[in-house]
Amino acid sequence: MTVIRPFKGILYNPEKACGDDVMCPPYDIISDEIQEFLYNKSPYNIIRIDHGKHSSEIDKYVLAKEYLNKWIEEGVLLQEKEPCFYGYEVQYSYKNKNRILKGIIGTVRLEELGKGIYPHEQTYSKPKTDRLNLMKACMANTSLIFSLYRSKERTTSQIVENLKNPYIQARDLNGNIHKLYKITQPSQINLIIEEFKHKPIFIADGHHRYEVALEFKKQMNKVYPGHKEAAWNYVLMFLTNIEDNGYLILPTHRLLSTPLSVKELLGKQNKLFHLSEFSKDNDIQEAIEKAGPKNIGTYLKEDNKFYILTYNGPDLDYLPEPLRSIDINILEEVILKLFPQKEVCYEINIEKAIQMAKENKCDAIFILRATKVEEIERVALAGLRMPPKSTYFYPKLLTGMVINSFQEKI
Repeated sequence: MTVIRPFKGILYNPEKACGDDVMCPPYDIISDEIQEFLYNKSPYNIIRIDHGKHSSEIDKYVLAKEYLNKWIEEGVLLQEKEPCFYGYEVQYSYKNKNRILKGIIGTVRLEELGKGIYPHEQTYSKPKTDRLNLMKACMANTSLIFSLYRSKERTTSQIVENLKNPYIQARDLNGNIHKLYKITQPSQINLIIEEFKHKPIFIADGHHRYEVALEFKKQMNKVYPGHKEAAWNYVLMFLTNIEDNGYLILPTHRLLSTPLSVKELLGKQNKLFHLSEFSKDNDIQEAIEKAGPKNIGTYLKEDNKFYILTYNGPDLDYLPEPLRSIDINILEEVILKLFPQKEVCYEINIEKAIQMAKENKCDAIFILRATKVEEIERVALAGLRMPPKSTYFYPKLLTGMVINSFQEKI
């Protein structure tokens, strides 16, 4: 059973901090340049806590804890007196179309993955170490996990839709407007708790953070075995209803660098693939979306041309059925394995990827269709995972809108 509960959030004080100046993107998409920009934007930017700079003088995790405590003492950050949920809204634009993402923020009881809470992507170990060190130092969740649930009843959705007067708002680096609302009425809190009791939750963005929270919980419960309802048994989470269709799932394209001729190698595999030239004047992303599964857009630096690469080979029978027809697995399991000498990197912006090719930073670009939410549900409920960076959920949630502290008397 899924357990979601309200909590005493730590929030920026709007009288002492402007939301535009103190919020930051998720740590995993922050470049060195963005980090420096945010450091200079405000002495109270959450970047100092969530993604601080390395220093030879002091451990960055110790420094994060000092900032958190200092800002609370100064009244820049305030903690709620009573537990509540929070409504979160993002007004954003994509390809000149205005959209709205809405959901709630609460704390969700940590369960082993696959027991009511489902991942869909594989993860790397390095980010987990960083997040665990930060969690231990601050004794808090400083950033949100982005999750999905499906509810045709839309009880929570309707509560969020009717919220007025945001507590704080902030504009992100893309110009999107984020608003945070408090949900304090006991009747609404109880309705939200009841709606989630039998709803599976799918992690969209934040697999590392969830796995780290689970590990932290295990460590704390060894030290304090009689505290099963302590705050560290729960994790900070944003949840949006799939039925509301507020988010976008964008594809993450693969950029291949190799000394081999990509066109020649693909041409030699004509029993597996059909390579058809594509006009530059058309939208290749739109074309492969229309073409459907087993079609991958391709740009080759060696002849400066676009192609549609259609896979005609056998099903990937050695993979579990839900994974066989997903384009990313065809790319990872068949196409990229043709190149023993290679480096692969990732980019969501096709134009930026093409520019990188022209600057000799890669030799080929494989352009993927967006993963569908039904594919995510099917894979996740089967207890399986897609390769890393199979999905890119947009818009990204801001770090700093609310913090969940584990501090309590033991």
